[in-house]
Amino acid sequence: MANEWATFGTDLHLELSGQGLRNGLMDALREAVRSGRLEAGVRLPSSRSLAADLGVARNTVADAYAELVAEGWLTARQGSGTRVARRSVPRRPAHPRIGTPPHSPPGTPTYNLSPGTPDLASFPRADWLKATRKALMAAPNEAFGYGDPRGRIELRTVLAEYLARARGVYARPERIVVCSGFVHGLMLMGQVLKARRAREVAVEAYGLDVHWDILARAGLRMPALPFDERGTRTEELTAMNGVAAVLMTPAHQFPMGGALQPDRRAAAVDWARASGGLILEDDYDGEFRYDRQPVGALQGLDPERVVYLGTASKSLAPGLRLAWMVLPEHLVGEVTEAKGAVDWVSSVTDQLTFAEFLASGAYDRHVRAMRLRYRRRRDQLVEALAARSPGTRISGIAAGLHAVLELPPGTERSVTRAAAFQGLALQGINRFRHPDTPLASDALIVGYGTPTDSGWPGALEALCRVLP
Repeated sequence: MANEWATFGTDLHLELSGQGLRNGLMDALREAVRSGRLEAGVRLPSSRSLAADLGVARNTVADAYAELVAEGWLTARQGSGTRVARRSVPRRPAHPRIGTPPHSPPGTPTYNLSPGTPDLASFPRADWLKATRKALMAAPNEAFGYGDPRGRIELRTVLAEYLARARGVYARPERIVVCSGFVHGLMLMGQVLKARRAREVAVEAYGLDVHWDILARAGLRMPALPFDERGTRTEELTAMNGVAAVLMTPAHQFPMGGALQPDRRAAAVDWARASGGLILEDDYDGEFRYDRQPVGALQGLDPERVVYLGTASKSLAPGLRLAWMVLPEHLVGEVTEAKGAVDWVSSVTDQLTFAEFLASGAYDRHVRAMRLRYRRRRDQLVEALAARSPGTRISGIAAGLHAVLELPPGTERSVTRAAAFQGLALQGINRFRHPDTPLASDALIVGYGTPTDSGWPGALEALCRVLP
């Protein structure tokens, strides 16, 4: 078999040959040292950390390390960890591929600090497998049919309880529609709004163009709400004639990072009540708050005017394709009909497993563990900037999986270009700016959730090198 392995520390991609896990890992490490991608003195991750990243037994990594120490490739000392040995090793000359200009960035980055993705190596495989077995054993035969377009009742029932407890959402199972990710839910809402003859959906000045594209494909125009130091200026909604809905990230604005101020939350709800409009609330990472209690969902202020959209993509993994909508009562029929027409549903097995995962308390435990892990990374990012780039101002760090790093005017493009040539995936703030929003200050959006535990130190080091 052939698997591409994780990247850690410095520039290292491990690839497995068909000779077994242990031998494949040893060959990959030897080649990394021989080629110079792992330099002498570099500290390798612990056997526990690397095993978790690669999804193998810890003994496999420990045995490979021990053998390479015996061969002289590595050294191991108590309290110092495992490091690349200082030895004379002939390096193979690099042969760029034909047509590739010198110093061009590789197709796959060595380090990834793009926002929006959790640490996929931390997916709770054992607990998920346990929940899958229990859910399948308890599932009735009819669960494996086409079923209700809203999703399995088992999942909608436990979701209603969890969302009320954890996010302050007013939810009943009959108001919940399970969908295949936030994008799917937004597609359904775009379809329903267009069928209601809506013309415009207001959006925030900064956000994701993929979401704007979905609304555009539904035939909707998207005027942008202004943004200032207090966040999205929702009071401007009253002057936007023809706007039928507004798409917002009130608990943790993406990508700027702040929570919507109470008076502006109230202004959005007041507009929706007075105009008959809808608020589409994207609560993409509401569970991850570090310095104080999580900001509750906006939906709780008026469940009949707010469409709440949540997802497991940040708390668990985007590959599950699990998300949910909590709808005003008057929208349930229309959204269910739109979803049933295309029959785009999440896997029944995943729905049942997630229901068991929630009901057993495993989800709460996982979120608590990840909250601690991400908070440590955030703190390490702040400490590294204070030591290596004290002039860099950091914001948006009270919650979520990313931070905003302000840059000197006019440097954003050069910094992201330099990062790309060093194998570091990094995005600037203007990548997320609405076309109608004036150019403002330069900044980086640093996603500290994406790297594995063993890859995080190297990613942090690479970031500090490219900062002006």
